[in-house]
Order: sequence, then structure tokens, then C-alpha cells
Amino acid sequence: MTNFKSVFEQYSWEGIQNKIYQTTIKEVEHALARTKRTLDDFLVLISPAAQPYLEEMAQLSHQLTKKRFGKTIQMYAPMYLSNECQNICTYCGFSLNNKIKRKTLTDKEIELEVAELKKAGFDHVLLVTGEANYTVNINYFLNAIAQIKKDFANISVEVQPLSQEQYEQLHQAGVHTVLVYQETYHRDVYKQYHPKGKKSNFDFRLETPDRVGKAGIHKIGLGVLLGLEDWRTDSFFNALHIDYLQKTYWQSKYSVSFPRLRPAEGIIEPNFIMEDRDLLQLICAYRLWNEDLEISISTRENEKFRDNIIPIGVTSMSAGSKTNPGGYAVDIESLEQFETSDERSAAEISKIIASKGYETVWKDWDKSYMM
Repeated sequence: MTNFKSVFEQYSWEGIQNKIYQTTIKEVEHALARTKRTLDDFLVLISPAAQPYLEEMAQLSHQLTKKRFGKTIQMYAPMYLSNECQNICTYCGFSLNNKIKRKTLTDKEIELEVAELKKAGFDHVLLVTGEANYTVNINYFLNAIAQIKKDFANISVEVQPLSQEQYEQLHQAGVHTVLVYQETYHRDVYKQYHPKGKKSNFDFRLETPDRVGKAGIHKIGLGVLLGLEDWRTDSFFNALHIDYLQKTYWQSKYSVSFPRLRPAEGIIEPNFIMEDRDLLQLICAYRLWNEDLEISISTRENEKFRDNIIPIGVTSMSAGSKTNPGGYAVDIESLEQFETSDERSAAEISKIIASKGYETVWKDWDKSYMM
């Protein structure tokens, strides 16, 4: 059976990069005129040649998003369970070589964190950990999920790549969504960013969404860490990956996130700067290419950008996020994975969403429907 690796190997980084930067205005106008757009159109719409058409792209993105998703924004919160990690990643505050206090939440501490999130109104939680197979493993995840399942209608996870059997276990336990980011699709430099640990295996990570899809997970989330390499080329390969997955595991839904490299303890500076205008172009290109794709924006982004992006293409947002284990109630001062930029509370964000004429969705489906 084919997998994404076999598709990926048919493309070259340099070939795609050249094609993006050689795009003409005529090609952009043709892509905008179409009602059904292909992956080739996505490539055109993320090119420098498309930048003068950003206003038109934003208007089209707004129309398509409203048609498919209505005027709603789903709210979620990340809950960091552990900052233990066995990898050395040059851009992450949790990296093994950083001399930080390591913490993994106990059952009691998880209970305290959940209480704070419920108080804020959240019914959709994203469980996040470092990659430490000896301590933060499938058994730890299953225990945490069993503990919090009664409290949340929607549980997502962003943890280390697992086996298909382990993803099947998560699916049976009640996990709705699995997020897994390749970080960068530039194979030649991937090793420079991931010099030690299991994460240094490019191919194992690349094939992870295939294992997630085979396990029957309801939704799969992809993304690249914007700032490691040329965002346009990386984003094409991310879209290529989504395109393959949608055609192969068509029963699952798909989402895309846009983590821009943010300040954190002991990390590198971004290799490539992505301006707000660039991120807006990328979000619009995704929407114009794929009407069904869910688009998520985290608190990495600043207040002004998050406020303005609400009507343009986003379907979900985090709010009041803490990126350190225990950050909501247990250990507020523990080290963050990265600094957040939008520190407003969930209630404040909900008011902003309402002021734009949109509805905040705290719970978009009920467990009872799945019985």
C-alpha cells in the first residue's frame, strides 16, 4: 500500500521552490478566477506574485469560510501535561539540552488544571507533552484521558509519534483529534534542527499521519513550524501531505495550524522571517484551495492579528493559553515551551468574536451522539 513518503519522494525542494518564485501574475489571476482549485493553484496563491491580490484573496476566503462553516469560531485550550523530553531540538524550550526544571503532572494536578479550564468555559482540550517515551508514554496518556473524559466533549492530543496500534488505543479511549507537525519538510536540514533523539528520524515522523489515518482517528491536524525554512516551500509540502491524506483516509477530517517560531529558553532565532501579511496570504491560500479544511490560530499570534483574522478564514482559536505544565493552577511559574503573544482571557476573546458578528462555539458535538 502506498504511503505519503512515496508521494513526497516524487518532488524536490528546489524544484518546488523555483516554481513558486517563478509564478506569474497571469497564473495568479487564472487561479483566482477558478471556482474549484487544485494543489497547483495553492502553489500559485502562496507565491510572491500573489501578494498584490491579497485583498481579493481575503474577500474570497471570507465568503468560502462563511458558506462552509457559518459565522462560528470554536474555542479550545491546550493543557500541557509534561515538559520532559528526550529530544534535542534547537528551537524548543523543552529540548533535552536545556537545563530546566522538568515536570509531569500527577492525577491530582491534572484534576486541578481541569477545574481551571472548566471554570473558564472550555469543553475542548488539547493535551500536549514533550517526547519522553519512558515517562510520558501511551499508558500515561490513556490514564490522563480516562481521568478527564467526563469533563470534555472534545479531546485532542499533540504528543510524540506513536504506532498505529497505540493510535487505535487512543481512538478507543475517546481521542477526537491527533496533531502532528513535521516541523519542516526540508529533509537535508531537518537533521540540523533535530540532532538527537527519536525525533531526528525524518521518515518515521513523515509517516506518522499515515498511522493516524489507518487508526481511524476522527480528525488529523498538520502544520509546519514557520521560521525554520522558507515558509512558502514548506507550506506547499504541508498542503501536499493534506491532499494525500484526504484522498487516502477520506473518512477523517483535517485541520491546519500555523505555529510561527516564538521566543523560548535556549532556542535559535528564526532562519526565515514571516510577516503578518505573509501569514494572512497563507491562510487565504489554504481556504481558497480547500473549503473543508479547518484552520486554527493559537495565542502565539498577537492580539491585533487574531482580532482581524476572525472573519477571514479561521475556524478555531485558543485563548488564555499556558504552555507550561501546571500553568493554569499547579505551577504557574514553570518554564513555558514558548512565549504567548495574546494573553487575553477566554471571556475577553469570546467578546471580541461576538463584536465581529460571530458566535463562540465551546462545544460543537456531544458525546451522547456517539453512543
